[in-house]
Amino acid sequence: MFLQINKLNKHFDTKKGTLVVLKDIDMAIQQGEFICAVGASGSGKSTLLRQIAGLDAPTTGEVTVDGKRITGPGPDRGMVFQHYTLFPWMNVQENTEFGLKLQGVPKTERREQASYFLDVVGLTQFAQSLPQELSGGMKQRVAIARALASEPKVLLMDEPFGALDIHTKESMHQFMIDLWQRTNITIFMITHDVEEAVFLSNRIYALGARPGTVRKEIHVNLPERSHSVKRHSTFHDYRDELMDLLRAHGQEAVAAVA
Repeated sequence: MFLQINKLNKHFDTKKGTLVVLKDIDMAIQQGEFICAVGASGSGKSTLLRQIAGLDAPTTGEVTVDGKRITGPGPDRGMVFQHYTLFPWMNVQENTEFGLKLQGVPKTERREQASYFLDVVGLTQFAQSLPQELSGGMKQRVAIARALASEPKVLLMDEPFGALDIHTKESMHQFMIDLWQRTNITIFMITHDVEEAVFLSNRIYALGARPGTVRKEIHVNLPERSHSVKRHSTFHDYRDELMDLLRAHGQEAVAAVA
């Protein structure tokens, strides 16, 4: 498998004792897949993503990419956050080049590489614009271009469309489908939006909460990947299955606390 998560556990020590955030997480992701991990608050989604990104270390277990164990951040993993994290004093071109500059890529090469991915995300004409001159969806496209510019093996996405209005979000969903099909990059995204997960991914890991566990793996096979599919009974079946699963586990978690 291309991205492998083996028996991953994450604990935090608190004044009230040990807090188990992730328990026995196993995931196997092939190259070129679009995977969503879905769960409510308390399911450890963001903590899981931090383990894959190398921003935090598991208590036990391991994460590997292309057979190599993750021990910290690296250019093989690009990261896109919910908030755009663009530098307001840099224009679009400079923001896109930033990661390459940190890696010591020569100026001419990083300019060409960043320009290519700005073209991929459809923002070539805005290369000299500042972030404040862009819409929310455009800012997120710049963040995606910046992540892609380092040519990572895996694109990690932390609820990247959660701050967008519904119309912009739908536009970005279609953009992501087109981008994924065009680049064939492996994408791992976390979200609490069930419809978003069903529309975008080819597999979904449903996470339970307190502690975060893999509740079920769902293979998504939609007849098409355009917004009209949301009216299709197959889409509704996947959505309802996932909603029922998360709702049932949420009730179990509340009962356990009570």
